[in-house]
Amino acid sequence: MATQDDLKRMAAHKALELVPHGEYIGVGTGSTVKYFIEALAASAKDIKGAVSTSSSTSALLRQHGIAEVGLNEVNGLALYVDGADEINHSLQMIKGGGGALLNEKIVASASRQFVCIADESKYVARLGKFPLPVEVIEHARSLVSRQLLKLGGEPELRIGVKTDNGHQIVDVSGLNLDQPMSMEDAINHIPGVVENGIFARRPADVLVLARAGGVELVYAK
Repeated sequence: MATQDDLKRMAAHKALELVPHGEYIGVGTGSTVKYFIEALAASAKDIKGAVSTSSSTSALLRQHGIAEVGLNEVNGLALYVDGADEINHSLQMIKGGGGALLNEKIVASASRQFVCIADESKYVARLGKFPLPVEVIEHARSLVSRQLLKLGGEPELRIGVKTDNGHQIVDVSGLNLDQPMSMEDAINHIPGVVENGIFARRPADVLVLARAGGVELVYAK
């Protein structure tokens, strides 16, 4: 029986088929992306370079000899490949379990195609079981948390974590995410919020979904 790591590896390898030659791409953060970077390095894909979303991803790119470029150095990206903590049938996501949600949302917005790679445990009918990461300015954390309570959430500081951009993360349980786009906007309008992990305004364009029986490409319903 395939393990979760096996499924992640299967999705990562399938995503290689979508990577164009001779282009710049964006690369996300997390355990599934690690397998994608390994597969990309072992492949014959001749990309121009990759824009990283975190220090950990940058380290993996260097380790595997993949050229890294800054987002300011390129005029958009052909493709962005990343995982998700949850993804629904509209390909809207919760992301940020790895703490890189701000950079991930920026790089996703700069990409013509967003490819999400995930195993079947991440594919859900309704978002919200996974606590929503919210990146906050440190001195506004309590203010933001009170506003998140008013939205129906239960905020909890992610202890001992600072993002690559120097901010804190509050993980919020219990939010009603039946209208993900509205909640994404409402949270981002709270003063002191830098970004939140709802990816509804920029959902994935295609989900590379690994199941026990194989890998399929899923498009928004």
